[in-house]
Amino acid sequence: MIFVGDRGMITSRRIEEDLRPLEGLDWITALRSEGLRALMSARIIDRSLFDQRDLAEVTSPDYPNERLIVCRNPLLADERARKRTELLGCTQQKLDPIVAATLRTKNPLRGEDKIALQVGKVLGKYKVGKHFMLDIGDEYFRYRRDEVKIAAEAALDGFYCIRTSVPEETMPSESTMRAYKSLSQVERAFRCMKSIDLSVRPNFHRLDESLRAHVCLCMLAYYVEWHLRRKLAAILSDDHEKQDAEHKRASIVSPAPRSEAGKSKERTKRTHDGLPVHSLRTLLSDLATLAKNRVRIEGTTEEFYLNTRATPFQAHVFDLLGVQPST
Repeated sequence: MIFVGDRGMITSRRIEEDLRPLEGLDWITALRSEGLRALMSARIIDRSLFDQRDLAEVTSPDYPNERLIVCRNPLLADERARKRTELLGCTQQKLDPIVAATLRTKNPLRGEDKIALQVGKVLGKYKVGKHFMLDIGDEYFRYRRDEVKIAAEAALDGFYCIRTSVPEETMPSESTMRAYKSLSQVERAFRCMKSIDLSVRPNFHRLDESLRAHVCLCMLAYYVEWHLRRKLAAILSDDHEKQDAEHKRASIVSPAPRSEAGKSKERTKRTHDGLPVHSLRTLLSDLATLAKNRVRIEGTTEEFYLNTRATPFQAHVFDLLGVQPST
């Protein structure tokens, strides 16, 4: 059995205490930034390794009997550099007025606690406080960028390292990377359950059994949704020819490509046979117009039930699902 988990779930402590002692159990996870930085400091990872490729395997005495698969994604590197520059600039734009408030002659900002409170709000918003050196007093506030830390973080841009105990003959580098990237499906499932479609939260239950039942029902609902998406992929915005596009992928490190059919649906909002492209939510809203009406004849006690007739599009959906709507 092979466990695949992100760096927050399969930690070094979890590996040593829970996974490594069990025979026949392997894992695939990733190193945290400090672990990646240590490999670079020890010259185990060198940027020159990636002049002509984007993936390389290395070993380290800190990770005995394990493989380390180092990847560099230049697109990710550019995006992280852009985002960091943007966040640093936004933080400085908010810090400068605080500095000015301590220097003004009329009603200046005073008190170390009050100044720190204002500074803390700014740093808490943009999350780059570690890149600034602060000097706060009762009557002043000064700051400057910590260029050493910024440069150290920039050196890791685009790099990530997969850590695994799976032997290479069992799972080569690309297969291991593909397995780790499959975690995106898990993240998508939890996002769907928690907020987008099923809204497992918030829930208000008094008893533990009720809470467990609520979560169990949400899991079952997601299982149904997973099957719906597979059968209805051709009319949903999902890329239903993803596997064909995957064969044309230049490298497993590069972003997942979108097929020509997926691009066409995104561009035209129509399927190849001219049907409208739906999200699962809008599709279910369309199907929800089907109803069972109770009809009572005026002036009598006679009544009967009449189902609304499915539109051609709704009938096509039921055909894809392999079911027949009630008539």
